[in-house]
Amino acid sequence: MTGGWKLWDMTASVTIGEFSRLTHLSVKTLHHYHEIGLLAPARIDPSSGYRRYETRQVPTAQLIRRLREMQMPLAQVRAVVEAPDLESRDEALRLHLDQMERELVRTRDVVASLRSMLTLPVTNLQVEYRFVPAFRAYSVTDRVDRSRIEQWCGTTFALLGEIAAIHGITATPGATYGDEFFTEDVGEVVGFLPVAPDQPAIERVGLVDLPAAYFAVAVHNGPFTDFDRTYGALGSHVAEYCEVAPGPIREIYVVGPGDTTDPTGFRTEICWPIQRIPATKG
Repeated sequence: MTGGWKLWDMTASVTIGEFSRLTHLSVKTLHHYHEIGLLAPARIDPSSGYRRYETRQVPTAQLIRRLREMQMPLAQVRAVVEAPDLESRDEALRLHLDQMERELVRTRDVVASLRSMLTLPVTNLQVEYRFVPAFRAYSVTDRVDRSRIEQWCGTTFALLGEIAAIHGITATPGATYGDEFFTEDVGEVVGFLPVAPDQPAIERVGLVDLPAAYFAVAVHNGPFTDFDRTYGALGSHVAEYCEVAPGPIREIYVVGPGDTTDPTGFRTEICWPIQRIPATKG
C-alpha cells in the first residue's frame, strides 16, 4: 500500500462483540454506557435490536475506559467526553488529576501511620493543664461534614490568614469542634483568630467571644493523619485523672498548613475541656 493512511481517518461498522474486542470494554459495560447515554451505538437494527458501533468511536471508548480506571465518577467522565472544546476537556481532566494526587498523598500518609502503629510503641503523652481567659476572635462558623473538614479548614484559615495580614494580627488561629462533629460525623465547627477586646466587626467574618475555660492540653506533632492517636491518648488521660467539662474541644494551630508545606512540621495543641485543674497529675 502506498501513501499510507491516518488511524481513525476511515470508519467501519462493527458488532458490539467486535467493538468490545477493539476497546477492551465488556459487552455488559457497553450496554450500561448505552443505557446512561454515555456511549451510544452508531445505530441499532430496528428488526433485531442488534447494536452496531463505528470504528471512529474507538478513541472515545478508550478514553472512557482510562478515565474509569482512574476512578473518575461517571458524571465527570461525561463532562470530559461531552466537553465542547479541548480547553474544557483538559480543565476537567486537570481537576481530577489534582484530586487523585491529593488522595495519593493521603494514602501514603495513612500507610505510614499504620506502619507506625505496628512498629512503634505509644510514647508517654505530655499533658499540660491550662486556664484560658475569655477572649474575642474573628470567626467563621459552619456545620461541617467530617469528610469535608480538610477542604473547609483550607478555605477558612486562608481567609483568616488574609485578614490577619491586612490588619496586622499576629495571634495564633484555632478552631472549636462540637460534640456532634465526632458523634454524628457532622457538627458545628468554629474557626477563630483571636483579636483585641475592642476590635471592630468587619465583613466576611463573624465576631465571637469565646468563654474562659480550663483545659488539659497535649501537642500533636506532624500530619493530621495520626490525629486520632493523640486524641485517644489525651481523652484517656482526661477520663482517668480529670473531671470532663461540657463544651467543644479546641485545636490551636501553632504551626499549620499556612506556615509550612511539610506536614511533618505541623504542631497542633489539642485542648480538652475540664472542670478544674487537678490537684495532682496522674
